[in-house]
Amino acid sequence: MAEGVRTEAESGPRLLVVMPARNEGDRIAGVIHRIQEVIPAATILVIEDSSHDDTVAVARGAGALVISLPINIGYGGALQAGFQHAAAHGFTTVVAIDADGQHSPDDIPRLLQVLEQARADLVIGSRFVEDTGYETGPVRRATMVFFALLTSLLAGQRITDTTSGFQAMGPKALCHFARRYPNDYPNAEVLVDLAWRGGRIVEVPIKVGSRSGGTSMFNMWSSLYYVVKMTLSVLMVPMRGRRPG
Repeated sequence: MAEGVRTEAESGPRLLVVMPARNEGDRIAGVIHRIQEVIPAATILVIEDSSHDDTVAVARGAGALVISLPINIGYGGALQAGFQHAAAHGFTTVVAIDADGQHSPDDIPRLLQVLEQARADLVIGSRFVEDTGYETGPVRRATMVFFALLTSLLAGQRITDTTSGFQAMGPKALCHFARRYPNDYPNAEVLVDLAWRGGRIVEVPIKVGSRSGGTSMFNMWSSLYYVVKMTLSVLMVPMRGRRPG
């Protein structure tokens, strides 16, 4: 359970920063402290996904609330636990950010500004909507381009970065994601699903740093599974009979 959960009357602005984390004890404190400096009014919630290190102690010591999961349920499942907490405790805006230091908390105010000014339901911090200097291997880049094209076609909105874990969302997206969200790879499928429910998705350019440690959740076999699973999942959204909003 989360420690120190405040009531709505005590918590002020209803902004929650959700940070899924697994074995990020060496990196997470710096991310939390920077978020506190950039948006001091926000509540920071770490969803600790059954780590083997001191992630829980470090996150709590840095001043974040922590929900510690007894078993590893995956990145998407950890995010959904955060969304469900937000919906249950009256938060109206949520920012999702990775715990490994690749995303800059300095970009959070810009995502929130676009969320309000563009009247968007979801704002994605994108590595590709502009040339941000982000580089990756040719196979992974080809996969990203494929899913960006497929997602844009089915969503009816231009989306360049379907795998970005840096997002800001308002009540519509939050309520939907709290109810329905994949446990493993919550990428193109959820974007198409949200768009077909009438959600407006906007992207803003961000720069992504290199990992300061830890390991990626992708290897050769998980990447192959991802391509097959995500393609089928995305194509299933129109087959469920929904229509773009």
